[in-house]
Amino acid sequence: MSSLGKGLASAALGALLQARGYSVRLRKLDPYLNVDPGTMSPFEHGEVFVTDDGAETDLDLGHYERFTGVHARKTDSISSGRIYSNVLEKERRGSYLGKTIQVIPHVTNEIKDFLRIGEDEVDFMLCEIGGTVGDIEGLPFFEAIRQFIHERPRGQCILMHLTLLPYLAASGELKTKPTQHSVKELQSIGLAPDVLVCRSEHPIPEREREKIALFCNVRKEAVVAAYDLKSIYEAPLAYHREGLDQAVLDAFGISPAPRPNLDKWDDVVDRIRHTDGEVNIAIVGKYVQLEDAYKSIKEALTHGGMANRVKVNVEWVDAEDFDREDVGERLSGFNAILVPGGFGERGTEGKIKAAQFARERGVPYLGICLGMQMAVIEAARNVAGVTKAGSEEFDHEKGEKRFEPVVYHLKEWVQGNHTVSRKADDDKGGTMRLGAYTANLKDGSKVAEVYGSTTIEERHRHRYEVDIKYMDKLEKCGLVFSGMSPDGILPEIVERPDHPWFIGVQYHPELKSKPFAPHPLFRDFVRAAVDASRLV
Repeated sequence: MSSLGKGLASAALGALLQARGYSVRLRKLDPYLNVDPGTMSPFEHGEVFVTDDGAETDLDLGHYERFTGVHARKTDSISSGRIYSNVLEKERRGSYLGKTIQVIPHVTNEIKDFLRIGEDEVDFMLCEIGGTVGDIEGLPFFEAIRQFIHERPRGQCILMHLTLLPYLAASGELKTKPTQHSVKELQSIGLAPDVLVCRSEHPIPEREREKIALFCNVRKEAVVAAYDLKSIYEAPLAYHREGLDQAVLDAFGISPAPRPNLDKWDDVVDRIRHTDGEVNIAIVGKYVQLEDAYKSIKEALTHGGMANRVKVNVEWVDAEDFDREDVGERLSGFNAILVPGGFGERGTEGKIKAAQFARERGVPYLGICLGMQMAVIEAARNVAGVTKAGSEEFDHEKGEKRFEPVVYHLKEWVQGNHTVSRKADDDKGGTMRLGAYTANLKDGSKVAEVYGSTTIEERHRHRYEVDIKYMDKLEKCGLVFSGMSPDGILPEIVERPDHPWFIGVQYHPELKSKPFAPHPLFRDFVRAAVDASRLV
C-alpha cells in the first residue's frame, strides 16, 4: 500500500548498487490522472520536486537524487494522465491509422515505451510504481510491466514488492496474511515477485520469514525486513545488513557480485549519530500541517547540520499564527529563521513579519522563492518608504489593485537560446519559470563567498519576479542585489551586508542538496545558526 516507503527502498537500493560499482537510474510511474503534480495542493501530495530540465515531479525523485546523486530528468517521471494525454494526442494526429484506441495495446505500449527510454545508458534501471496493488487505476501499469518482462530476454527483469507486516499487540504477533494476499493479487495478474521487502515495526521471527517464503513462492533469503529507522539516511546500511542488494543480485544471477564500498554511508550515519551540539531553526510557512510539503527543505537542513556536525531541530511555524500572536514572543527562541516558497496571499503578512523580525534582531535568515520576495517587500515597506509595497500575485488573486507591485507577474524571459512568453490567465500547469537557470554573483558578495564562485546554476519554480526598477532605492537602504540573471533583468539573490547572515534567493537550492554533498547555502546557513547559538 502507499506511504510504506517504496521511494526510500528504491533510493536505498540504487545507492547500494552504486556502492558495488554499478550505474543506476531511477524513475517513477504514478497511477493518478493528473498530468503531473504541478497543480496539486501540497496538502494533497506534498512538495513538487523540480528537475534541471524543468519537469514538475513526485517528491520521490528527490529521494532518488539525494541517495544516488544522479540528476533526474523529465523522462524519469510519468503519470496515467501523461500516458493517456500522449495516447490521445497521437490519436488526434492520426498516428494510429484509424484503429480503435484501447487500453491494451495502446496505453500499455505507451507505458512500455516510457520504460525503455535510456535503458542502455545504465547497468540498472529501477522503476517504482506508485499506488496500491488492486487499485483500478494501477491495472494498466501492472499489465504493461507483465508484457514488458515477458518480452525481455530471461534474466533481464526482476520484480521487488514492498508490503506490510502488521503487528497485533493483543496477541503479540506479526500477521503475514496481508502480505500473502497482496502477492496473490499480483500473481493473479501474471506478476510474481522475486524479492519481498517487508515493512515491520518488530523483528521478523525466522518462522514467519519461512512462512512468507513458502506461501509467496520466493526464496527465504529474498524476504527482506525493513524496520523503522531514526533517520532515512540509515536505510542503505540497514537494507545492506538485511541482504537486499545481495537478494537482488542473486535474482539476476550475478555471481560473484562486486563487494560494496559503503564508506560514504558510514560517514553520513556517523555525522547524524555523533554531533557536537544542536541548533533550533524555525520554518515559517503556510503548509506546515504536512511536513512533506517542505520535504527537500527539511532534508537540506539536515545535510547542513551534518556538514557542521550539529543536530538541527526544526519547528514548523504557521505564518498565519502571526495574525494572532506576537512575532517576537514566538520567534525569539530560535537560532535562525527560514521562510520557504508558496503560492497565493494567505500567510504572506506573517512571512513579512518574520523577515522584519530577522532583519531587526540580527537573526540569520534564509528566504527561498516567495521567502525572498517577502524579504524584499518588507524592506520596501519598512526601510525604503514604499508603504504599499506588495505583489501583483495578491492583487491578481483578489481582482483589485491594493499594492504597489514590487513583485510582478513575469511575462517573458530567456531560456537557453529562446524567449518564453506567458500571460497571467494561462493554464496553471507547467507555465512557470521551471528548471535550471544560470545566475551571476557580485564579486565580494556573501553568496559569492558561500558558493566559492561568481557563476551558479539553480532550479526555479515560480511565476512572479522582483521588479528591478526598485533596485536602486532598496540598495541605498542596505538590501544588495547580489545575484542576477545573465541578462541583468531578473534578480536571483538579495542579501544584507550589515546583517550577520541575511540572504534571499529566487530559486530552490534545497532541490540540489545531498547528505554527502550539502548545498553550500544550507551548510553556511546552519553554520550561522551555530554562531548565533553561541552568542546567546
